[in-house]
Amino acid sequence: MNLNSISALQDNYIWVLNNEQGKCIIVDPGEAYPVLKALDENHWQPEAILLTHHHHDHVGGVKELVKKYPGLVVYGPEETQDKGTNRVVREGDTVNILKYEFSVIATPGHTSGHLCFYSAPYLFCGDTMFSGGCGRLFEGTAQDMYQSFQKLNQLPAETLICCAHEYTLSNIKFSLSILPGDDALNRYCRKVKELRAKNHSTLPSSLQNEREINLFLRTDDIDLKEKASREANLQQPQQIFAWLRAKKDAF
Repeated sequence: MNLNSISALQDNYIWVLNNEQGKCIIVDPGEAYPVLKALDENHWQPEAILLTHHHHDHVGGVKELVKKYPGLVVYGPEETQDKGTNRVVREGDTVNILKYEFSVIATPGHTSGHLCFYSAPYLFCGDTMFSGGCGRLFEGTAQDMYQSFQKLNQLPAETLICCAHEYTLSNIKFSLSILPGDDALNRYCRKVKELRAKNHSTLPSSLQNEREINLFLRTDDIDLKEKASREANLQQPQQIFAWLRAKKDAF
């Protein structure tokens, strides 16, 4: 399978997996036009849509795509039923498309019903994990998101983090405000700045990379624990995660 990203809206990525026969899977189409354009230019035939959650910038193009391609199967959580989903999936389900099997992983936090779809090496994680960050807590709690991160961190190191927004530079700048002397963060910041200066995407990232540069995956890190202890008298990983998310909200 070939992985493609389509830029949409302000900073969204719509992901497309296509095989050599031109059949494809579309993930989180926030708008229809750029998807239809890519389908036409590449002579792709959509087989299915995967939805991670109900927010408009992830589902806004679904109904127009289904209208254009009647019978298109749309997989998503229960919260997306009124957004065009016609096949509701839940934690533990598997979705078989184009000879690939996707595991459905419940990752509440950003929304209460947020799901991720995993078929090695691809993890379509919507607004749960970003490169260098995590999603805002609109419906869930920091504890929910912490547990979701722990679940995703059990995947193989080579997993590709196909998240839905180009937030990497902002996330790394925030992380450097917490740990300004961190070597891994500073190296990654230079790399990301170079990519963005050329208008190149920073995604997908890898889980191995995220374990090094994503503070939300580093809540056991001794330097981060020392910082949280000095500033907020915190030691427990769950507390540090919540503290980081609150600081990012105000950054």
